[in-house]
Amino acid sequence: MKSMTGFGKGSAETPDVQIEIEIKSVNQRFLDLQLRMPKQLNPLEGALRQSIKQTLQRGRIELYVTLKEKTANTKQIEIQWDLLERFMQEIDTEAKDRFDLAELPKAALLEQFLLHEAFLTISDQEPEESTLADGVMEALDQALAAIDQSRWVEGQGILLILQENQRQLQEKLTELKQFVALYEADYQERFEKKLTAYLGEEVDRDRLLTELAILLERGDIHEELDRLSIHLTTMTELLAAETPIGRELDFLIQEMNREVNTIGSKSSPIQIKNSVVQMKTIIEKIREQVQNIE
Repeated sequence: MKSMTGFGKGSAETPDVQIEIEIKSVNQRFLDLQLRMPKQLNPLEGALRQSIKQTLQRGRIELYVTLKEKTANTKQIEIQWDLLERFMQEIDTEAKDRFDLAELPKAALLEQFLLHEAFLTISDQEPEESTLADGVMEALDQALAAIDQSRWVEGQGILLILQENQRQLQEKLTELKQFVALYEADYQERFEKKLTAYLGEEVDRDRLLTELAILLERGDIHEELDRLSIHLTTMTELLAAETPIGRELDFLIQEMNREVNTIGSKSSPIQIKNSVVQMKTIIEKIREQVQNIE
C-alpha cells in the first residue's frame, strides 16, 4: 500500500549543465500531472509524462526541472565572414571613387561593422540535445524512485491504522450479531407471554410462529450483517494487495456505510442504534484514511 503524498529529488549532469529534478505529490482522485521546466525541454514532455505514469497512478503530481550552466563561457559567437569580406571589397572599390579617398580606414570600418547584427550573432550555446535528454531522464528516474519510496513508507503507516480500524469494526459487528441472536430469542418468549396474557388462553404455536416471523421480518437485518461481513473480508484481501487499491477501497467503504445505514433504519432496539453509531464512526475514520491511498 502506498500513500498519495510524497516527495523525491534527483540530479544528473552533462559536460555543460547540472540537472536537478524535484517531484512532489498530494491527494487527488485521479492522476493530474503538472510539469514546470525550461522551454528547451518541451520536446521531452511526452517521455517525462510516460515515465511518471509508469510509477505513479494517482494523485496531483508536480515536477520541477532546473538546469544550471556549469561554466560562465557558454556564449556562441557567429561571424558572417563571407558577407563581411564582400561588403569591405565593395566599399573599398566604390568609396574611393565616390569620395576621392586615397585610402580607407579599414580597421575602424571593420570594428564598426562587427557590431552590426548582420555580421555578428551572439547567442546562448545550447547543450547537446541527446546528452541533455539522457541526463534529464536519469535525474527523473532518481526522483521517481525517491518519491515512490516516500509514498510506500507513509502508506505502511496508513495500513496499520486501517487494520486497527478494521479490527474495531469487526469487533462491533460480532457484538451486534450476538445481540441480535439473543434479542430475537428473547423477543419470541416475550411475545408469546404477552399474547397469552392478552388472549387469556393457550396460543396455537404454529400461528404464534407465523405472526412472530411477520413481525421479525420487518426488522430483519441478517442480510445486511452478512454483506457487511463479506465487505470486511474483501477489505482484508485488498489491504494485502501489492497493487493500487485506493479506488476499490473507496467504493467498498461506501457499500459498508450503506449496509450500516440500512441496519439503523430497520432496527428499533436502542442497543442496535448505538452499535450503528459506533460502526459509522469507525467507517468514517476508514474513509478519511482511504482518501490518502493510491
